[in-house]
Amino acid sequence: MIAEVLAVGTELLMGQISNTNAQYISSRLPEAGIGVYYHGVVGDNPQRLRDCLDIALHRSDIIIMTGGLGPTQDDLTKETVAQAFGRKLVLHQESLDKLKAFFERVNRPMTENNIKQAYFPENSTIITNNNGTAPGCLIESEGKVLIMLPGPPSEMKPMFEEFVMPYFKEKLDYKIVSRFLRIFGIGESAMETQLMHMIESQTNPTIAPYAKEGEVTLRVTARCAKDASGDELIEPVIEEIKRRLGDAVYSTHDENLDEVAAKLLMKKNVTIALAESCTGGLIASRFTDIPGISSILNRGFVTYSNQAKMENLGVKLETLQSFGAVSKETAEEMAVGARRVSGTHIAVSVTGIAGPGGGTEEKPVGTVFIALADRNGVQSKKLQLWGNRSRIRNLTALHVFDMIRKWALQQDNG
Repeated sequence: MIAEVLAVGTELLMGQISNTNAQYISSRLPEAGIGVYYHGVVGDNPQRLRDCLDIALHRSDIIIMTGGLGPTQDDLTKETVAQAFGRKLVLHQESLDKLKAFFERVNRPMTENNIKQAYFPENSTIITNNNGTAPGCLIESEGKVLIMLPGPPSEMKPMFEEFVMPYFKEKLDYKIVSRFLRIFGIGESAMETQLMHMIESQTNPTIAPYAKEGEVTLRVTARCAKDASGDELIEPVIEEIKRRLGDAVYSTHDENLDEVAAKLLMKKNVTIALAESCTGGLIASRFTDIPGISSILNRGFVTYSNQAKMENLGVKLETLQSFGAVSKETAEEMAVGARRVSGTHIAVSVTGIAGPGGGTEEKPVGTVFIALADRNGVQSKKLQLWGNRSRIRNLTALHVFDMIRKWALQQDNG
């Protein structure tokens, strides 16, 4: 069944608030076997709302509307829907009684315009709102289902979970299940080339890639019976993707790269120290977002100046003079020094030019060196990144987490 989410509210169009309702509804409906094909946003204008509603009714089986159910004159969702279906607005006495009881409970007068919240298109199924004054409703007509829910997420979400999801689960005998694979170190086009045969021949499950900054996510989606897990369809596809892409696949459960790297270290009880220059503590910040990281994260150094690199990490003056602060040699001495000072199993370091200034012809903006030191020595890698300062710093952090991840995996293989 094709579903569409139509959000009503001029404040959404003006960017005053974000349309988080559409994201939430779209993330939940697949569990009930429903795919969302369209999102729409329209202001508080009856003609434009009617135009959008007519388009939605033409192309979709299910329309879920949010917003426009309040007491003011610009709340016109129910009125417009009633006109579209050729139905009268009728008073729902139980909703009116609940409204009156609410205002009595909060010791506020109920003004005349509040009464409109108790009117609904005739033959609607009322959806109770236990967290606000605007009930929702559901209309079934000629194979179409239209659901109206209030705009505030604190009201919409409970109504969606308590009424809408059970309604669809009862009606449908299948569901849509997705797994998300996270991939780093290979571009979207190169990845698609390696998976082209699978993508071209897909039926059920389906494979869909989409890019994030510096990495790629693959969504593997299967349609299965509502009492099945879907794993029997999805797992063979995931295994084939892993076979083709190798260790570029860093997670099959939609985890972030920093989380995967940290979990590997925590599982092996490997302690780590960090030495950062151009990232300025970004790597430490990402790590400390992860619960339990204190068991293995010993300390972090932000050694932005040459003096700090020498005093805190023992980087040699000759190294800085001969090769520069942004160099393979400096990165390696930073990592070795951080490990020596902290007494950890491993240490990683970063030094680079994040821009927008500071680059040269020999070392342009985006030149970064990262290193990892362990008991066997030190390994390093040169990165040539592009983009603004924020992007370069973020990509550098991702490369460091990937270096840690691969090091930890090699310990298993060693």
